[in-house]
Amino acid sequence: MRPLAAIVGGVSLAASFPPVGASWLAPIAVALLTLSTVTTPRVRGACGWGMVGGLAFFLVLLAWIDVLGLDAWLLLATYCALWLAALGAVNRVLRRLPAWPVWVAAAWVAQEALRDRVPYGGFPWGRLAFSQAQSPALGLASVLGAAGVSFAVALSGAMLCWVALRLVPAGTRSALDFADNSGSTPPTWRGSVGIVAVLAVGVWAVGAIIPRPTTGEDAAGPGTATVALVQGSVPGYGLDAMSQRRAVLNNHVNETKVLAADVRAGKVPAPQLVIWPENSTDIDPLADQLAGAAITDAANDIGVPILVGAVVNNPTVPGTLWNVGIVWNPKAGPSQYYVKRHPVPFGEYLPGRSLLSRFISRFDRVPYDFAGGNEPGVLQVGPAKLADVICFEIAYDEVVRDAVLAGGRAISVQTNNATYTHAGFGGAAQSEQQAAMSQIRAVEHGRAVLIAATSGVTAIINPAGEVVAQAPVLEPGYLVDEVPLRDSITIADRVGAWPEWLLFLAVLFGVTLSVVQHRKSSRLEGEQTDDSDDDSLPTER
Repeated sequence: MRPLAAIVGGVSLAASFPPVGASWLAPIAVALLTLSTVTTPRVRGACGWGMVGGLAFFLVLLAWIDVLGLDAWLLLATYCALWLAALGAVNRVLRRLPAWPVWVAAAWVAQEALRDRVPYGGFPWGRLAFSQAQSPALGLASVLGAAGVSFAVALSGAMLCWVALRLVPAGTRSALDFADNSGSTPPTWRGSVGIVAVLAVGVWAVGAIIPRPTTGEDAAGPGTATVALVQGSVPGYGLDAMSQRRAVLNNHVNETKVLAADVRAGKVPAPQLVIWPENSTDIDPLADQLAGAAITDAANDIGVPILVGAVVNNPTVPGTLWNVGIVWNPKAGPSQYYVKRHPVPFGEYLPGRSLLSRFISRFDRVPYDFAGGNEPGVLQVGPAKLADVICFEIAYDEVVRDAVLAGGRAISVQTNNATYTHAGFGGAAQSEQQAAMSQIRAVEHGRAVLIAATSGVTAIINPAGEVVAQAPVLEPGYLVDEVPLRDSITIADRVGAWPEWLLFLAVLFGVTLSVVQHRKSSRLEGEQTDDSDDDSLPTER
């Protein structure tokens, strides 16, 4: 039963994320994964079943990584699965405590808090919260952030596991080696099972009653702005998607000119700003006159500032690059810029380059290291002050929150997903998963989110987390819409990472308490056995 619960749980959890996106499966998947670990006699066994479930989950969720090579996919999935292996062991220890579903839910969040940060800044893909873009639990993001959504999903799943175990006949429990002295479900528990089952659904759905904003505010400027997102597309896909750098730039210039012509023809409203995606020019427009002139020409044609995603030489550390968003004005050219704070390890820079490059020739495709910036991405682009993040940064809580708290009234996500986007089923899974994260961020921060992608998903999301417009994947195009600009700070913005760290500390306390109590109980049982032997000696004589 445990292998089935672990594997089905892992695959079901992956299906709760895009491209399937069955959010309701997440609590059920957590229940199955928890069942496979808390019913295991030994902690090492729970660790093993956690690893099995983790592999089933991450191999499916991260299948889009295979474009980088089978080894990259297997290594990343295995690394991520190790965190669920550790979670399985912790769950088995916490199972000894009263109200153990609450402890298990806290452990899920604690595991995510660590995985999101270590090593090399962490890898947050696969957080429970990011599966809930289409579920009632989404509303919780505005109160307790992504961590609060993860906790609600984990608690719901752990309580479903508790219900399932209470309904299991005593003989089957024994076969599971499940340490529970209650035998068959006592009459006093029968009502509780139903109550807990209802609560399990209620905890997951409580976010539906939390109000979500949809309109703008004018405390710090205009309440709305008309924004255009340009998806220029790329000549190819996979590892060679961006090899034709001049063609990629020309695609975005040309699509912006198409937009300008449609504005003049009265087909679409005139935008007040335009957003291009990450890597819309991999030719440094600050150093290459032709690239700079082409962008200025596009800005002059549309007549408003363009937020350009560019790769530029790092002026502070020779031999390294910056991944930046540059505000490019008509006639005047570049002004403000944001340097990506969180470059992707093994993608944008290579830890241990001198050693790894000897053994893995594919790292030759990363000939230069990107350096990270130090400042939040707040840029004034026309009438809109944007909280700008670049690609994978949308997955990192602190990067988005810092930009919002620094004054961003809407969130722009400049992303290049052409490497992972291809024709066929699941070809846009990476960009769809990233878009789901953006829906969580919209509610978490009460901001519209504007996703500009090279090849998809380009989308406009309102502060309620609803996708109001989306461009076709793998085709050049643009979106124009009026979006709200907001100044209010959500409760989640105010509390920041405190919920995560409090739950992390609670789990440390719970594990310590469980271990101490277990050792004390084992010692007392041993003493009782010794006393019993001593009492029997006179009789035997």
